[in-house]
Amino acid sequence: MLLWAGAAVVGVVAGYIAVLLVNVRHFYTDDTESQYVPLWITIGQHLRNGQFPGLVTDEWMTGNYSVEGQGSLLNPPQMLVSLIAPSFDNLLVLATLVKLAYSIVLVLGVFRVCRAYGALAPWAAVAGVAFTFSGWVLFLDQATWVLALAGTAWLTHAWASGIRYARGRGGPIPVFVFIFFAITVGYMWPGIETAMMICAVALGELIYQRNWLAPVRLLAVAGFAGLAGLMTYLPSFLSSHVTWRDAEVVIKNDGFMTIPWSESLNSSLPTTLPSFNSWFGLIQPFPIVYIAWFLIPGLAFIDWKAASRSARNVSGAAIFALAALMWTAGPAVIGPLRWPARVMPMLALGLLVLVCVLFSKHGTLKSWRTRVGVSAFLLLLLLMRTISSAPSGKLKTHVAAAVVVGLMGAVVLLVAAKRNQATACALLIASVVPIAYYQVDQVPHHPMSWNLPEKRKQAQDVFPDFDGLTLQLADSQLFPIPEKFLGGVYSSLVVGYYAKDLDLNYVNGYTPIGHYWFSQHLCMRWDGSVCPDAKRRVFEKEPTTGKTLADLMKVDRVVLQAAMYPNADSEPAPDGWKWVQYPGHERWIYVLEREGGPISTVNGRVAATDNVTATSVSESDDSSKVTVTSAQGGRVVFARLAWPGYHVTLNGEDIGYDTVMDTFLSVDIPAGTTDADLEVTWSPPGWQLGSATAVLGLAGVAVLQLLYVRGRRRPVDEAVPEPVSAS
Repeated sequence: MLLWAGAAVVGVVAGYIAVLLVNVRHFYTDDTESQYVPLWITIGQHLRNGQFPGLVTDEWMTGNYSVEGQGSLLNPPQMLVSLIAPSFDNLLVLATLVKLAYSIVLVLGVFRVCRAYGALAPWAAVAGVAFTFSGWVLFLDQATWVLALAGTAWLTHAWASGIRYARGRGGPIPVFVFIFFAITVGYMWPGIETAMMICAVALGELIYQRNWLAPVRLLAVAGFAGLAGLMTYLPSFLSSHVTWRDAEVVIKNDGFMTIPWSESLNSSLPTTLPSFNSWFGLIQPFPIVYIAWFLIPGLAFIDWKAASRSARNVSGAAIFALAALMWTAGPAVIGPLRWPARVMPMLALGLLVLVCVLFSKHGTLKSWRTRVGVSAFLLLLLLMRTISSAPSGKLKTHVAAAVVVGLMGAVVLLVAAKRNQATACALLIASVVPIAYYQVDQVPHHPMSWNLPEKRKQAQDVFPDFDGLTLQLADSQLFPIPEKFLGGVYSSLVVGYYAKDLDLNYVNGYTPIGHYWFSQHLCMRWDGSVCPDAKRRVFEKEPTTGKTLADLMKVDRVVLQAAMYPNADSEPAPDGWKWVQYPGHERWIYVLEREGGPISTVNGRVAATDNVTATSVSESDDSSKVTVTSAQGGRVVFARLAWPGYHVTLNGEDIGYDTVMDTFLSVDIPAGTTDADLEVTWSPPGWQLGSATAVLGLAGVAVLQLLYVRGRRRPVDEAVPEPVSAS
C-alpha cells in the first residue's frame, strides 16, 4: 500500500513540474496573488509580533479578519503557513509550495477514501492523481482559490476516517480533526461540502450495515467538530447585517455559474470547453468540467451484474456524487452560497471514488469485443457533446483528442490483458501528467491572472515609499493589460492586498464580505477599486462633525489614478492638502498629502470631537483608551469602522455607542465629565458562545473516544485485499 501511496505523491509532483514547465505562474494567479498570499504575510507578521489579528483598524474595508473568515485564524495548518510566509521574498515559490503540499494531502486523502471502500491500492492511486488534476481543481482551486483546495484536501481525509470510524476500524478523533480543519479554513464551501459528504456517508453506512448506531456515531462526531469550529463563522453571521451579505436566506436561480447536467458528457475529453454562464461568457476558456479521460469510456469494462453486489458498500459515494450533480445545476444562490459550479470538484471526487472502487473489484475484459464497441460508442457521445459545447474552430482538435483517448485506452487494455492491473494503473497515473501539460499549454496565460510582481524586494524598491495611511482612488479595470507588470502599473498602483506585499499601510484591500455603508460612501468594490465620484465624496464634509471622510478616517495621503482623474494636479488641492510630485510615477498617479504632515498617528484614533477634550492614552487595533473632559456634554468620533463587537465604558461603567454615517464609531460623553477614562474595546461577536461550543465539541469527542476505546469491535466488512504486484 505504501508503494502506491508513494506513486500517487510522485504523480502529483510530476504533474506540478509539467504545469510549471508551461506556465511558471500557474499556481500564482488571481485570488492567490491578490488576496491569499499577501494575507498570509500580514497575518504572519502579526503573529510574529505576538498579536492575534482579529481586527486591523487601518484596513477599513478588509481589516475585520474574524468576519472575513478566510484568514483561517482558527486553522492550525494555515496558521503555520502564515507564520512561514513572511520569510519568503519570492511569493510565486511560496504559493506553489503551499499548493503542492495541499495537493499531496489531497491525493493521499482520495487514496485513503478508495482504500476504505475496499479498492486495491493501484486503483486508489489512480483516483487520487486523476482528481488532483481534474479540470476545476487544476484551473481554479490550484491556480487561484487555494482555500478551496485546502478544504477539499481535509474533506477527503475526513471522509476516509469517517468510513473507518463507522466500520469500527478507527476512532472518532481523526474524523473530528479533519472535519475541524475543513471547516476552519474559513472558506464556506468546503464546510458545506463536508457536511454534505458526512450526511451521504452516514446514509450510505445505514444502507451498508443496516444498523443505525454507526451512522449516528458518525453524525455525532461531525456535529461535535462543527461545534468546535463554529467560531469561524459566528462573527460573520452576527455581523452580516452591516455587510454586503446579510443573513437573509434568499434562494434564486439566474443561471450564473450553474452547470447543466449535459456537461457531464464533457467530463472525459481533455479538450472540452464547456458551455454555461460565467465571468468568461457562455463558452469557458478551459476544461473545468473535465474529470478523467478514462472515466466514461471505462464504464464499459465494469461487470455491472457483479458490481451490484458492491452497491451497498459504495452507496455513500454514489449518494454524494448524486447530491453534487443535483447541486451543480442550481439554484445559483442559496443565501450566502453563490455559484453552484463550485461543487463540481465534489462531483468529480464522488465519481472517481465510485468508479475506481468498481474498477478495482469488478473490472473485466470478458466479452472484450462487445465492451470495446460500447466504449467506442461512449467516446463518440463525448465527442458529439464536446463539439456541441464549443464548435467554433475546435472540431479538428476535439476529433484528435477523441482519437488519442481511444488509443490510450487501447494501450491500457492491452497492458492489463497481457500483464496485470497494477501496470495498467501505473500507465493511467502517468497519462495524467501530459494531459495536464497539454491543457495548461492551451491556456498559457490564465484569464484571471493579475500578473502581480512575485518578488517582494524588487517591488518594494520600485514602489514609492509611502509612509502613514494611504487611500488609493483607482479602478483596476482601467489598468492597461500590457502594463500589468512591475515596470508598468504596479510600480505605482495597488490592487487587492498588493500593498501587503510592499509592507505599506493602505485603506484598500480585498474582501468578499465588505462593510455595506463604508463601501457605499466610497463606492469601493471588492478589490479596492472605486468609482470616479469617490474623490468628491472623500473631501466632502460630513455635516454633524464638519470633517471630511478623509479626516474621519485619519488618512495621510490620497493617491489618484491618472487614468481615472486626468490632469488632476491642475486643480486646486482641497483645504489642508497639497500636491506632491513623485518623480518616475507621474504617468500613473497624482498624490495629495497633508500640509501639516501625517495625522494617522496623532492623538490615537480620535478623529473628531464636539464639546469634548479627548486625549489618547493608549491604542491598539482592538482598543482605545482616552481621557475625556466635557462640561456641557458632547461627542467623540473615532477613526474606527463600527463593526459589531464594540464595548464602551466610561470610568468602568457601560455607556454604549453610536455611529456617524452608519460607519464611524462615536460615543456621547455626559455633561460634567472631568478627566474620565473612556475605553473602547472590540472582540469578535459571538466569541463567548463560540468558546462554549468549542468546549462542548471537545468534550463530546472525548466521550466518543472513551466509548470507542472501551467497546472496540471487529470491522463489519472483510479485510481489504492487496494485489500480488503491489508487494
